[in-house]
Amino acid sequence: MIRVLLADDQRLVRTGFRMLLQTQPDLTVVAEAGDGDEAIEAVRAHRVDVVLMDVRMPTVDGVTACRRIRALPDPPRVLVLTTFDLDEYAFAAIRAGASGFLLKDAPPEDLLAAIRVVHSGDAVVAPSTTRRLLERFAPYLPDGERATAGPAGALTEREHEVLLLVARGRSNAEIAGELFVAETTVKSHISRILTKLGLRDRVQIVVYAYQHGLAR
Repeated sequence: MIRVLLADDQRLVRTGFRMLLQTQPDLTVVAEAGDGDEAIEAVRAHRVDVVLMDVRMPTVDGVTACRRIRALPDPPRVLVLTTFDLDEYAFAAIRAGASGFLLKDAPPEDLLAAIRVVHSGDAVVAPSTTRRLLERFAPYLPDGERATAGPAGALTEREHEVLLLVARGRSNAEIAGELFVAETTVKSHISRILTKLGLRDRVQIVVYAYQHGLAR
């Protein structure tokens, strides 16, 4: 059973999410929060696996709450929700430790799948939204010349290929098909990339690739 915390300042939104999650045999809502402070306290008071976190909330916003939650011992995964696909808060939340972001108007099946993916230890990366968010921050990202001297130099040629495909939003199955290898091999490559670069998950691979000029 995946234990979910709903953090959103709109009660109607939380009610809608709760009704959706209650239809699933493997998902349960253990608590709700109307702002970041309440979300942090709820995580401390309940066993939570995944937090659905709105980014724009009063008192303490979702970015700050995400950062504080991820700093707790054995923290839950955080999936941030945003109304706009160019919301800079979503990008900031990923840098604060979130495992991905999703638009509030995403189809219900996408939300349910995202919760399960995040809970499994992977991350949710919507290629088009990720690309637009990173393009929004392109003027602040370093150029490719400065990136070549970074830790990415420790990657093998195949690991570098996999990193670029992840940055483009490819799934493990799509990467396996493109490189003509088994999906388990792709997972092994990603695991080694995370270890060598000191990254947490798939989302951080995407951010790293753009920040270091490896992908544009």
